[in-house]
Amino acid sequence: MSAVMNVTEIYNGIVTVYNEGNVSGNESVAVSEQFPMLNKTINFFVIIVLIITMISVGSTMEITKIKTHIRKPKGVIIALLAQFGIMPLTAFSLAKILQLNSIKAIAVLTCGCCPGGHLSNVLSLAAMGDMNLSILMTTCSSIVALGMMPLLLFIYCQGFKNLENAVPYVGIITALTLILVPCGIGIAINHYKPKYSAVIRKTGLSILVICSIIGCALSGIAYRHTLWLLLTADVLAVATLLPLTGYTLGYVMAITCKLSPQSCRTISMETGCQNVQLCVAILKVAFDQQDIGPMFLFPLIYIVFQSTEAIILALGFRCYRALKPPAEDTTYHVVDGKQEEVKQP
Repeated sequence: MSAVMNVTEIYNGIVTVYNEGNVSGNESVAVSEQFPMLNKTINFFVIIVLIITMISVGSTMEITKIKTHIRKPKGVIIALLAQFGIMPLTAFSLAKILQLNSIKAIAVLTCGCCPGGHLSNVLSLAAMGDMNLSILMTTCSSIVALGMMPLLLFIYCQGFKNLENAVPYVGIITALTLILVPCGIGIAINHYKPKYSAVIRKTGLSILVICSIIGCALSGIAYRHTLWLLLTADVLAVATLLPLTGYTLGYVMAITCKLSPQSCRTISMETGCQNVQLCVAILKVAFDQQDIGPMFLFPLIYIVFQSTEAIILALGFRCYRALKPPAEDTTYHVVDGKQEEVKQP
């Protein structure tokens, strides 16, 4: 496929990276050739996890609440600008500053250009954010990503040698379409058969956990000799700084635009949280595995830091809220025709 990475240019450039760790380059990048059935099985579970996740997201959406935010789209627009402005630029900057090689750079850029994920809804709830805005933002970013993600990858890949023609745009658009269809199915179920929504979410969660465990186990078996590439200092630094920068700048941007504190916390969570399931699916299925190697597992490293940092921020806010003295309630009494202010403790 012409849209897939140029194997001869990139592979020859990074094979020494694998060899430096006393690991055969062929052993690390040719899993799809050595174990074709194992590779297809991993692909199957990756796609199943993505589909179930998006059906669950759709089943939480209510059309009436969507219409409410559409009438006042300020929060959604700001959130989209933060999502597709801050994260891709941050990913590009970190890849440049840390001088990542081509394989690591494309994995980081793909993660940075992904839309928001389902986890952001849970984290927004933990941070006492606006759940309606959070769920709508997840859906809207998935739709907008159909055009923005390929465009952003095209733009930022120009800054790296050998990556100008490395992005499999057809595969990415196919994966993005794959998330919109199940999301639409979930929305339809919640609208026409709302009594089944809770059952779908609970059942979907169980299947999601099982498939995720199986997929991770199989990936560990397939790439057991090269998993060390995910634990290098530069990869861990990106996984730490990327979500933290997204949370921080997303909040600052929302505050600057004078949104409510609840909306600011929501946009912060939505900006830093990426759709990890989608990112894994794109890196695993769309890219040639002889190119991407074990770096398709980078999103799994990212989700650990993204979740940990978000939980710390949410707990910090809740502690601040609990320790903050209650605001005084001001009431007014009319005395002799004059209004007097009385503060209640």
